[in-house]
Amino acid sequence: MCAVRLILLGPPGAGKGTQGKFIQRQYEICQISTGEILRKAAEEQSPLGKKASQYLDKGKLVPDKVMVNLVTERLRREDCKRGFILDGFPRTVAQADSLEEMIREMGLKLDGVLYFRVPQGVVIQRLAGRRTCKRCGTLFHAAFNPPRRPNLCDRCGGELYQREDDREETVAARLHVYETQTAPLIDYYRRKGLVTEIDGDGSAEVIRNRVLGALEGLGK
Repeated sequence: MCAVRLILLGPPGAGKGTQGKFIQRQYEICQISTGEILRKAAEEQSPLGKKASQYLDKGKLVPDKVMVNLVTERLRREDCKRGFILDGFPRTVAQADSLEEMIREMGLKLDGVLYFRVPQGVVIQRLAGRRTCKRCGTLFHAAFNPPRRPNLCDRCGGELYQREDDREETVAARLHVYETQTAPLIDYYRRKGLVTEIDGDGSAEVIRNRVLGALEGLGK
């Protein structure tokens, strides 16, 4: 497959980040997440980064226009010429409309949208068991990927903690936001004939094979 441009959709905890990293390595394309864009923009203190920081520092959502401009800036970089994976963007139909216009202006097109379909019970189990390293951000899971030493990161030895938005009592709220704001994107892209559904229930290796099959289908 030559240059490939993908969007990954699915609820929180669907495994988009894990499978996105696999696709990135497999096809040597860049994986772009909303978190990465905002973090780097803030670090570089670009004009857009400063604008985004004004909202982030106050705990507010970054407006669509600022977010779209940040994504545009990122997609124009050299490492995206071979292709890209968008994870966490777009989040709304309005953002999807802006993304489509942006890609068209760049003379590009989306190759596909992988929708990871996962039962709600599985999502809750995955999110509630996640642990994150305070120092380097590496993710572990109490059941599926536990650290070798309790509560300590295998990579840097930092302390592991449970993020507030991974606590079981907040997962339901996150899923509600997903259903109301992001789930409509599935129908949006399905009408364009871009959606390939991936059964996201199973081990990372099993899901990886399903992703490979889907990507081979896109290349035909």
